Amino acid sequence: MSFPLAEWVDGHADCRYYFGSSGFVGTIPAPVPTAREVREASEDELRAQIARDLAVDPARLFLTTGASQANSLAILFLAKRVRAGRAGSCRVCYPEYPPLFDTARWAGYRLSESAGAVDLAVLSQPRNPEGDLWDASRVLDWASGARSVIVDETFREFAETPSLLRMGHPGLWSTGSFTKFYAADELRVGFLVVPEGLRPEFARFYGLVRNPLPPYSVAGAMRAFRDREKIRRRVQTIMRANRAAVQRAFPGRSAPLAPMFFDRPESGEDGDSLARRALERSVLVSPGSLFGDRTGVRVCLSRRSFPTDLEAYLAVRNRATPRPSRRRRSARLTGPSVRRLPAGIDPARGAPS
Repeated sequence: MSFPLAEWVDGHADCRYYFGSSGFVGTIPAPVPTAREVREASEDELRAQIARDLAVDPARLFLTTGASQANSLAILFLAKRVRAGRAGSCRVCYPEYPPLFDTARWAGYRLSESAGAVDLAVLSQPRNPEGDLWDASRVLDWASGARSVIVDETFREFAETPSLLRMGHPGLWSTGSFTKFYAADELRVGFLVVPEGLRPEFARFYGLVRNPLPPYSVAGAMRAFRDREKIRRRVQTIMRANRAAVQRAFPGRSAPLAPMFFDRPESGEDGDSLARRALERSVLVSPGSLFGDRTGVRVCLSRRSFPTDLEAYLAVRNRATPRPSRRRRSARLTGPSVRRLPAGIDPARGAPS
């Protein structure tokens, strides 16, 4: 059982032109720890390293199996603190990464895009699927009136920017993982940073629900830190070429800082319709309804072949017939059968109804 976005992306992994993955797994080598590093793996050392990177007290940092688990733990913990007998309110800015708002809805929060007082606000930075980065003043303005704010900073390393924790917002939670920038999906390591005032209470909750991370995962995350500059150079080389391709294809558009962007066709075509037409040509993009916004589709630029593959997407987008790139002319010419969007998608919001 998975969530709808994963079902869509994983269910069409055989597409010839694949814009489904937002991370660099399969594009750059994943960090591999040595046997000695695995034997000597220490969660305390890893926590201290991440805390130094974020410039926070290690006591506020808690390890998880990924950013999704970190977000879920924070949302569920905060939902329990909402006054009994009252549904919590949660602000979201669509399009947004679906587990953030879907988990909040599941936990009983009423979702809203409106300003004003709310119990919780959830946000990804840089944004998934927009690929842009808000400055601190915009985040603070958007979060005004929110008792707690959860910011998923999974793609922060791509933007080469400090964590928003530096803002000093008393209700700010930050989460992240090693799955995107470091291509370390197999490690399953994430983390969250808790506001100082809630640290003792959250620590008790965390002790009830956590399991220790496998030593291989801990050692792999430490290896990722040791190899960070080498990984950064590889990522920057690919991102530089792929961002340039986006700017050539969309003159006047700011290049995304994260490895994705949200494309809203000038024709006004519904994003779900565009995604289905793309599948007929073996081009995989993700329908905007999965992110709560049907006006566009998410296009990921995490593969080396993106500059040439983008031509196939643009041909579909502009209602032309895409021609296989020279690199792939020997591939089969019929795309996969067009599958339906995962069940339970609300056409207005793209979340399970």
